[in-house]
Amino acid sequence: MSEQTKELDKFELRLEEMLAKLQECQRQKGHKTCSACELFLECELRKEYVEAVYNSMSKGATGGFEF
Repeated sequence: MSEQTKELDKFELRLEEMLAKLQECQRQKGHKTCSACELFLECELRKEYVEAVYNSMSKGATGGFEF
């Protein structure tokens, strides 16, 4: 099965969901990046996105990444 045709797991689905939410927030605020936002360091949405990125790489396991 090729990389493009495999089904997304729950971590990848969550990452896609969070990316869409983050991009919508950036669009609404007129920013191209979160770092331009005044809420950058305390933004809960961004924190959830970072957590989704980590979980998509580690597949929820703790103690490091498996690539």
